[in-house]
Amino acid sequence: MRRHSDKCMQKKLHESTEQKQTTIPFQPSQSGNPFLTPGARYSNEKMREIIATAIMVHEYPFSVVEDDVWMWGFQFANPDFRKVTHKTARSDCVALFEKEKKVLKKLLESVRKISLTTDMWKSSHQVVEYMVITGHFIDSRWTLQKRVLSFVKVPAPRRGIDVADSIYKCLKTWGIESKVFSVSVDDSSYNDSCLRYLKDDLSLSNKLILDGSLFHVRCCAHILNLLVQDGLSKIKDIIFNIRESVKYINHNDARLKAFCDVIAFASYKEREPHYAYAPSLEEWDKVEKVCSEYPTANLYLSEVWKMKEILDKANEDEDLFMREMTSPMKIKFDKYWGGCNMLMAIASVLDPRCKFHMVRICFPKIYKSKEVADENIKKVKHSLEELYDEYVAISLTESSSSSSAVNLDSSNPSSSQVNIAPIRTGFDEIMSIIQENEAIPPIKSELQDYLDEGIYIPKSSSFCALDWWRNNSMKYKILSKMAADILAIPISTVASESTFSAGGRVIDECRSKLNEESVEALICGGDWFRHKYNVKKKSKVEKEKIYITLKI
Repeated sequence: MRRHSDKCMQKKLHESTEQKQTTIPFQPSQSGNPFLTPGARYSNEKMREIIATAIMVHEYPFSVVEDDVWMWGFQFANPDFRKVTHKTARSDCVALFEKEKKVLKKLLESVRKISLTTDMWKSSHQVVEYMVITGHFIDSRWTLQKRVLSFVKVPAPRRGIDVADSIYKCLKTWGIESKVFSVSVDDSSYNDSCLRYLKDDLSLSNKLILDGSLFHVRCCAHILNLLVQDGLSKIKDIIFNIRESVKYINHNDARLKAFCDVIAFASYKEREPHYAYAPSLEEWDKVEKVCSEYPTANLYLSEVWKMKEILDKANEDEDLFMREMTSPMKIKFDKYWGGCNMLMAIASVLDPRCKFHMVRICFPKIYKSKEVADENIKKVKHSLEELYDEYVAISLTESSSSSSAVNLDSSNPSSSQVNIAPIRTGFDEIMSIIQENEAIPPIKSELQDYLDEGIYIPKSSSFCALDWWRNNSMKYKILSKMAADILAIPISTVASESTFSAGGRVIDECRSKLNEESVEALICGGDWFRHKYNVKKKSKVEKEKIYITLKI
């Protein structure tokens, strides 16, 4: 039994599937420093690589290498250390960026589908506008990955066709123009025309999934922001007055003391502020949190349903002011969600905890009438079946291509026999028939088998849909590929917008003269090496909240 336990392949396979934490692709030392290797000797070239990595990861200026005290510390640690200039540091960063770019390009060759987010940003220290393109994909370990692929200037006048050309140029550079599944953008006017041009360009060389109906994804967080802004516009004067009052009282301690004395004199008791609909404020926070934490696409439909429930409840409030504030928000909601949001619906069906139950519960609430809801539910079913059929066709094509490649390789023709047809034996023909029969989907498809099974009830609250599909990828060979591509689509552009905070730190008032090559190396390189070495990004500094404490 002991010998069998050590060699049992089923046990090893079970242990590998149970392992949740992926390992970093380098062998760390006991201290966790990836640059320390046993027996390695000091090298100034390696030290320059570490400094360049630190500049990109932690967003230091190039001139940090000329700070005397820091360099004295390095020389104290090792007298062989040689200082470098800021020009050398810049060259090292660009060279390291180009080296890592080749590694990432090799990784993207193995990726089946990739979804993009993109946005525009204008630096306050440069009179130019930058565009960031972020790629989202599932790697071979079924882990959702995000990489900044481009951070470049977009020449004026920045029309839709100009932005589309810049995106297409980026895709050609990375060699992924045939792998694009979707592009997520905000609701800016130029984005509609931009994605129309881009969709036409990509369709020339490669057929888009579902004829491109899932290609254009509108940012959920941006739509939520539009809804909230419409609601707050009704009370903007009240908000302004409250903010100015708090600023005035907190300007100095004399004003704050006088205010407290007035409150005490009037004999007011301290009490909590009253909101007309306080529970909704907490619920809105939860909805906004989901839109900003970069979740997979299967989690959004339930939040859209919750959003609609909040608006309907507020619209029936006894307070006339609440109804008036909610009215423009409902109009905006119907504008963006009145049409069937196919991506969210399909993604929720591919969540094994929900399947079609989520759509059947949410759609009657989101749409105005039962007839419209039923019609859109039928559209989801039809699109899901059509999407699965396309993946079956792709799988058959790939199987046929691999079979042809094997036959060509086995014939191994010499240079003088290239034009001679390979000899096919009887065994080769029988194997081709067997492979074709195996590739034909069974009478009951994987999709139908998946939907007919009961919902999955996780044993703990920490459930990840990607982990479930990874563990069931052998059972659902085709459907799991479809699920991976759908779940990787970002419903918001938060991933791209977060790059702008780094852009603001890199292109500050002291580095407004950085050229385009240096900016892209610092922004993209910093993102890549943070992923490579598992280093957390600097947290965004939030505006400090102002409080008035009344001593009563």
